[in-house]
Amino acid sequence: MFKFAAAVALAGALFSGVAVAQPAKPTVVLVHGAFADSSSWNGVVEILRKDGFQVVAAANPLRSVSSDAAYVSDVVGSIAGPVVLVGHSYGGQVISTAANGHDNVKSLVYVAAFAPEPGESVADLAGKFPGGTLAGALAAPVKLSPGGVDLYIDHAKFHDQFASDVPAEQAALMAAAQRPITEAALTEKSGEPAWKKLPSWFVYGTGDKNIPAAALGFMAERAGSKRTVVVDGASHVVMVSHPQKVAELIEEAAK
Repeated sequence: MFKFAAAVALAGALFSGVAVAQPAKPTVVLVHGAFADSSSWNGVVEILRKDGFQVVAAANPLRSVSSDAAYVSDVVGSIAGPVVLVGHSYGGQVISTAANGHDNVKSLVYVAAFAPEPGESVADLAGKFPGGTLAGALAAPVKLSPGGVDLYIDHAKFHDQFASDVPAEQAALMAAAQRPITEAALTEKSGEPAWKKLPSWFVYGTGDKNIPAAALGFMAERAGSKRTVVVDGASHVVMVSHPQKVAELIEEAAK
């Protein structure tokens, strides 16, 4: 009996200082949309990193759905371990395609983002419900030498249209640094979306003027959203004005 008790005590002493291995947290890949850039995720990145997540804010080229999705797919393919794929605006269509064929993508998060069915484009969905005012806020198109045009938001209209709940000084910097999108990307039809196979989460604001809240709610319900967070009064850049709410939903999707 004494020998057995001593053996138990010795085993306890040996293993008391050994930490139990915890599963690695997923890497969060953030994909911005049109008229934004990777810095639009800065507030969210800061929170996620503080909470122990590895984060990649991909530079979405905004040239075409197929080429943009191929680029993001390559980014995802370079990451060992599980991934949570997050898209803003047009980036939602990109992640819906980019996640296909990657077993390590465990969940999708749509941040004021499009979640199209096969055969739908961003332009189709933006006009499905009334309330969007983006068309009237665009600057004159920039003609591209290979053909087609780039689209920008008029700097004078950017704050009200895109980021109404962001301080004016910050919105002015965002307007100057905005990334254009080709008109062709907005009209390109979607293929089979990954949200039909993967769990998804949605967050958007009621003050969104790029994508009407009714359209965003429709897409969330259609995709079977695990949880939808609606932020009262938030603009199209809800991740800039409410990074905590967006980060919390991403972390929920990562569990």
